[in-house]
Amino acid sequence: MQGPCYQGPPCSPCARWRPAIPMLLALLTLPLLAGAAFAHAVAAGDKGYIQEISGINLLPFIYLGAKHMVTGYDHILFLFGVIFFLYRMKHIGIYVSLFALGHSTTMLLGVYFNVGINSYVIDAIIGLSVVYKALDNMGAFQRWLGFQPNTKIATLIFGFFHGFGLSTKIIEYDISPDGLVPNLLAFNVGVEIGQLLALAAILIVMGFWRRTDSFWRHAYAANTVMMTAGFVLIGYQLTGLFVS
Repeated sequence: MQGPCYQGPPCSPCARWRPAIPMLLALLTLPLLAGAAFAHAVAAGDKGYIQEISGINLLPFIYLGAKHMVTGYDHILFLFGVIFFLYRMKHIGIYVSLFALGHSTTMLLGVYFNVGINSYVIDAIIGLSVVYKALDNMGAFQRWLGFQPNTKIATLIFGFFHGFGLSTKIIEYDISPDGLVPNLLAFNVGVEIGQLLALAAILIVMGFWRRTDSFWRHAYAANTVMMTAGFVLIGYQLTGLFVS
């Protein structure tokens, strides 16, 4: 199944953009409010705790994995874009599973083999994934290229990059090699739990929204705001890369 794109009824530019303006302003001010959090860095308290412990500690790593995903606005934005036009649970399950397979694979292998990518670069690529999915939902690639790129493959590939983002952050924890594999698996379980929690919240909100007449009227504007947020993420990370 190819991901559907925006084909809703036309509306005036003012009507399309009016409900998105507050969201857009909020997203554009996030860098000022979040500061270093936009680097999606490891919390100082969590990092200190992990550096002090050794051996198998499954529950702490499950908690850290879930916390990382639930507070990972970049991951959640991409997930939001992936399921935006998916209605059947079967299709949602396929795409979410592909995303999970991608980020789980590169997260585990990246940490195990100590393969880290510059956090600014990988977070900029993750921001690009948000832009890509928003454009995909808006039907941009069909208009520009004349065909629809395979959305399943794109979801899997960007899942790989999201996984490298996770592995880069985990390497920052400087985890003890004692109990590394069980702790990594526990962290991955926590990530999946966090993803399910985020997905459940998104589906609840989307379920209510889709029952209203405003969904199709504002779907294009919502994806435009999501695309803008992705560009903000890219710009912030590239700025951090050049000034760091």
